[in-house]
Parts: sequence; C-alpha cells; structure tokens
Amino acid sequence: MSNTEITANAQSRLPNPAMLVPEMAEVGAALFKVVGNGSVPRTTIGLVQLRAGQIVGSEYLTVLHTGNLARAGESDERVAAVASWRDAPHFTEAERVALELVEAVYTAPAEGERVSDDLYARASAHYDDKALTTLILAISQVSFFVPLALIGKPLPGKAPEEQWRRP
Repeated sequence: MSNTEITANAQSRLPNPAMLVPEMAEVGAALFKVVGNGSVPRTTIGLVQLRAGQIVGSEYLTVLHTGNLARAGESDERVAAVASWRDAPHFTEAERVALELVEAVYTAPAEGERVSDDLYARASAHYDDKALTTLILAISQVSFFVPLALIGKPLPGKAPEEQWRRP
C-alpha cells in the first residue's frame, strides 16, 4: 500500500469528542476567550502553543498551530525556527522567554525545578501579572488538548468535521 493510499484511508481513533462530550466545547471556548484577552500578543501565544505541540510530539497540534500562525501572517522563517528558537535570530526577548517557559513546563530538567526563580524573574520582566497568567493559561490550553491529540489521533490539516472518524 502506498503512502497516498494510507493517507486516503486514515482515520482518527475516536469520533469527534465534542459530539461525545458536548460540554467540552464550553471549556474550549472559555480557554480561547481567556488567552485572547489582549494582554499577550496573539503571535506570542501561537509561538508558545506551536512549541508545546512540537515538544509533546503531536503532529496534529504542530500542524494546527503552524497553520494558525501562517493565517495570522507570520513568516515561514519564524514559524520554521520555533523548533530551534534558541539559535534563531527571529524572536524578541519577550518571545524567547515565553518559549523558554513552555519548554520548562513540558521538559523535566536533569535536576532542579522546571521553572526556576531566574526564569520566572525574566518572564516577569517582560510580562505583568495578568499577561504572565495569560501566558500560563495559553500553555494550559494546549495541555487540555494534548491527550485528545495523542490518544484520539485526529487527522492533521483537515477541516474539523473531517478530523475525527464517523461514529
């Protein structure tokens, strides 16, 4: 069987979770509203959420957030550089600390705290309390969907009604 045939026959493991548990839509909408409160640039939120998808190894989340950033007008160079942001010249200091923060949350260090006092202080230098809380909740928003993405395996790059198998 060719890759094209496999892709054409691909389906998620689950039917649409929003149809199975309709209350989930309320939670998702509330999280979207919270992170869109304007205290953190939408671009920064998108970069952080893309990095989270990359770290957890979810093709679905990576494709989703890459597409969101592209539709928001982000350059291909910036989007592609998220995976190697530490070496890339494309990010502001505020974006860099946000990317470092998401990495700290999702990656256990060999020793010490995940989010050190130093990292928190650097983040606080760029974001006031509301913005920092919003950034934390943007990371949480991805965390809410990680199990569905990894276990349910929705199809990346498809319209929402095509991502999930038919019941």
